[in-house]
This record gives sequence, C-alpha cells and structure tokens, in this order.
Amino acid sequence: MPAPPGVLEDTGGEKKYVVAHFMVGNTYPYTVNDWLDDVRLAHSHGIDGFALNVGREEWQKARVSDCYEASMQSGLSFKLFLSFDMTSLPSDTEADAAQLYDYLVTCAAHPNQLIYDGKVFVSTFAGEHSRFGQPDLNSSWAYVKSVLEQVAPVHLVPSFFIDPARYPEMSSMDGYFHWNGGWPLHLSPDLPAAKSGVPSSTATAPTSNIWAGEHSWPPSHPGSSQSHYGRDSWNKNWIYRGDDWLFARRWEQLVAHRAQIGIVQILSWNDYGESHYVGPVKGAQPASHAWVDGFPHDAWLQLGAYYARAFKDGAYPPIAHDRIYMWARPHPKHARAPDTVARPRNWELTDDVFWVVVFAAAAATIVLSSSGPEDEDARAVEVPAGSRSCRIPCVPAAA
Repeated sequence: MPAPPGVLEDTGGEKKYVVAHFMVGNTYPYTVNDWLDDVRLAHSHGIDGFALNVGREEWQKARVSDCYEASMQSGLSFKLFLSFDMTSLPSDTEADAAQLYDYLVTCAAHPNQLIYDGKVFVSTFAGEHSRFGQPDLNSSWAYVKSVLEQVAPVHLVPSFFIDPARYPEMSSMDGYFHWNGGWPLHLSPDLPAAKSGVPSSTATAPTSNIWAGEHSWPPSHPGSSQSHYGRDSWNKNWIYRGDDWLFARRWEQLVAHRAQIGIVQILSWNDYGESHYVGPVKGAQPASHAWVDGFPHDAWLQLGAYYARAFKDGAYPPIAHDRIYMWARPHPKHARAPDTVARPRNWELTDDVFWVVVFAAAAATIVLSSSGPEDEDARAVEVPAGSRSCRIPCVPAAA
C-alpha cells in the first residue's frame, strides 16, 4: 500500500467537515458531563460534530438536548445534527412525521446546529421503506421535508439503502449518504480465493462512481462491521470484511477525492452492537459485552485524526513522532467457540493477519512478528519517513 501524497488539489476554500455517527440509543445513563467529555475528545481528534442517531424511545429527546447543551458549554465550534433512525421511528402515516418535527423544533435554532448551504442539516439511517402515507419513496420524503421546513429550511441528506443509480431521480434529497459504500460488499465466500483475499484499490468499485460534488457524503469505517446476535434478539449475525487496512485505505480514498466531498462521516463513535466504534466504551451497551468489553478501539480514533486533518486542510500533516498501529482478531478465523449462536455470515472472508500502519519521523527498520522477534515468522521491514502500511500473518503461539 503506497504512502499517500503530501499535497492535494485545491478545492476552492470551502469548509470541510468530519463528523461521527453517534447512537443516542446507547446513552440512557448519560449526563451533560458525559456528553461534554465526548465532545472534547472528538474535537481533539479532528472531529467537527456528531450525527445523532435517534429512535422512537421518548427518553432519547432528553439526551439530545443534553448533547446540544454540552456542545454549547464546551465553547468549541462543534456541530450537531439529527440522523433519524427509520428502522426504529414509525413512518407509515402522515401523522408519523410529527415526531421528526418535534425533534427539529428543539434544535434547529441552536448555535451548535450544523447549518449547511444556509439550511438546517438533517440526515437519516435508512428510510427507503418509509411512506408517511405517500405513494412512493420520493414523494414520502418530499412530504417529510415540507413538514420539517415549517420549522426552518432543511438540507436533507438521507442514507437510503437503494441502488445509487436512483439518487438522481430523488428530487427530495439535497445530497446522499451511501452507508455501505466503504465496505467491499461485492465479495463473497463463493469467489475464488485470489479474489476474496487482498483486493486491489478497486475493491469498492461498485460504489466508486458516486463521488458527485459536495452533495456526496461518503463514510469512513474503522474496520469490519460485525454483529453476533441470535434469532432470539436482534437476529443480526454477520461480518463485513474490514481487512486490508480498511480504515486507513478508506481515508486515503476520501482525501484523494476531497474536491468532490463536503462531509465525511465516521461509522461510528459508539455503535457497539455492530463493532464499529472509535470512541470510548461507555453508556449502555445493547447486549454487546461479549465482543466489546476488553476491546477498545481508541487507537483508530488517534489514527483517524491524521487523516481528518489531511481531508480538511488539503495536505497530510508532518509526522513528528514515531508510532505504530496494529490490529487483528484475538483468535484464528477457523476457531470454534462454545456458543449457541452460529459463526457470523461471511466469516470466511476475513484473514488471519496483523494489519500495520507505521508513522515514521525518519527512515527506520521495524521487525514484525506475531510470536516474538526471534521466531521464524519475524520479518524486517524498511520504512521511509512518513506513513507506510505492512502486514504479517497472525500465527497462534505454540502450545
């Protein structure tokens, strides 16, 4: 994986934003101080705001208000906006739009509300099946937008799980957020081994054609998305391949296309249930303790700060201190666990590899080994000044 360029093309000086998707549903015990800690931590790592994923529970409105209050108390230029979770919120009838309206009333005029193109920024998670009493998808969200604009002009950027080729026909949308665009979802266990291994930079080719000016809003993922709930709970048991330095690689794609992108959203700050979180483990987990407790992802937050600065400034920052980031699973992919829930769907797609990103202040030699520097799998790698990605097999230690 080559080092990224040092200087990028000029984008005309428009402001760029990096935000993180925040699951309000995991904040039941939060206080204003908890929000304040998260706001300060995120801001210190190049994140400009939170996309607040809200669902049907009434208590979430109070947590949203607390987040806006904490952002104001921080004194930082930290922006917030609502991301309506349409897998939770009701959306069958026209009356169901009232809950979205009620949310917007509470925050549209707040000084920390994200205003984009002179309008209140609003997003969704899903919503492609929402109809609000209307005959089709476009008219349903045109209706919702008309309701919301009784409060203030709205810049609507939903995340619909539809074919991106349909985006241009959606006149109700002011932009689009392709949630799954950062994972190589076209891979499957049925592909030949050579194709399901380390993919080329075109691994996300099915979605590479959606860069479309500042109205595109692509995601950055910390790694694999993985969930392991049985049929007696959320019935989500799958893995999205996150190998091949996905977090760093995806960021480099976004930085390279920054002239066409206004906002990048990190997935996510605290979605513990799907394993893609860069924030601290706190709040109320959705029965995800088995794969979250003891597995902090803070290093991805630090790594992301480097790329966030490059995306916003148009140049990769200088590397003043040596740092090595490494990640892997704690067990081989073929391991069998005493578990009543089967292996996640597509478990075969992941590799037994340590993924390494090196930041070197000067040229150096590093030694990589999964068992120790004297072991036969040890490998010396020459790294130039700057950033370099490398890998080594993750080999279980001898019994």
